[in-house]
Amino acid sequence: MTRKTLGRLVKEGRKARDLTQRELGQLLGVRGSHIAYIENGQRKPSLALLGRIAKALGFDSQELLFISRPDARELIHFSSASRPSQGRENAWRTFVKNRGLLKRHRVTRGELNILKRVSLLENVSSPRHFLFILNAIRQAGDRDSWTFD
Repeated sequence: MTRKTLGRLVKEGRKARDLTQRELGQLLGVRGSHIAYIENGQRKPSLALLGRIAKALGFDSQELLFISRPDARELIHFSSASRPSQGRENAWRTFVKNRGLLKRHRVTRGELNILKRVSLLENVSSPRHFLFILNAIRQAGDRDSWTFD
């Protein structure tokens, strides 16, 4: 049995709808060459583009997400496995011990220091909430101007 890949699914879906790469690209607002790169596994689409691909080709968006980003399945499993009622220390320990997750999200020591302070300041009920907090901090401003005492 051949393994499902995003590129293979996009190509099969495109051909089933009798579209060229250029035509699909026009539907999605990208160049046909970008579709070719995706089909050949040379690029991963953004989440927004992934959603448009799913809609245009009639695929389940969650299935495409898991195929294009297998680590997302673990993250979703990680979040559902964590109990919302965990104590602040248990949620923090669970988060810090998941080295694979920390590495995948490139969490630095400075960021861990800030997240630890957040856990002391406010009850963070689930390990997955630390990623939410971290992403909010990252999007809020320029990391170069942060100071870590």
